[in-house]
Amino acid sequence: MALPQRRPPRRVVEEPYKVNERILAREVRVVGENVEQGIYEINKAQAMAKAQNLDLVEVSPNAVPPVCRIVDYSKFKYEQKKKQKEIKANATKVVIKEIRFGPNTDDHDFDFKLKHAINFLKEGAKVKAYVQFVGRAIVFKDRGFQLLERFSKGLEDYGKIEAEPKLEGKRMSMFLSPKVVVPKK
Repeated sequence: MALPQRRPPRRVVEEPYKVNERILAREVRVVGENVEQGIYEINKAQAMAKAQNLDLVEVSPNAVPPVCRIVDYSKFKYEQKKKQKEIKANATKVVIKEIRFGPNTDDHDFDFKLKHAINFLKEGAKVKAYVQFVGRAIVFKDRGFQLLERFSKGLEDYGKIEAEPKLEGKRMSMFLSPKVVVPKK
């Protein structure tokens, strides 16, 4: 005997705004194009929207009374998505570059890594510098601290210390952020 096929449950997409009959307030403040702005009873506001073949959309539910706009809902949703995309595109993403040292890092290696850190800070990225203690090297904590202090002094002109050097397990780390962020073109 074959078992009956079970259909997956229908996904109900919850709308971010209340529209037309879903608005529960008794009175609403109506705004929109070709509309006399003011406070109306919900029935009158819905009738005004229907007369223009548009929707009554609750845009600010926390206001007293709630603010509703008479607009084509699908067009309104499209414009809101577009705004969100624009905001997301303009948001700056924080980039963190890591630079690793050993407690016995030589001067040449130190200078080389310092130059890289300067370039990272000029580009607007944050720098996480850390000293990794391997095996028994943990006894040289003071060398690691001195190394990170020297590193921060070398970067004084390009960045500022965001987090002082601190030891976590076998890793001593500090964060530096750029002083002046150059916008990318």
